Amino acid sequence: MDETFPDLGSLTDKELKELIAQLSGEETEISYQRRLLHGKIDILRAELVNRLRRKHDGGEEIISGADVQRLTEILAGRASAEPAPENQ
Repeated sequence: MDETFPDLGSLTDKELKELIAQLSGEETEISYQRRLLHGKIDILRAELVNRLRRKHDGGEEIISGADVQRLTEILAGRASAEPAPENQ
């Protein structure tokens, strides 16, 4: 097997149970962290939507030509690794 994963045939029943418990604990922690991250992302998206809504209500332009150009590049697969700085 892969060097990061033990040879299962060489493990005792007790070692297998310990490995299962260890990996289950890691999975639980990762799932918890994932839920926290999703919650933070949801909060940030809600804030962005509220800001865009306020801009729209104030008559400001929400989508600029630069936004459309960036989206075109992304969809065409030509987007650079670093997005252009946004005007705030």
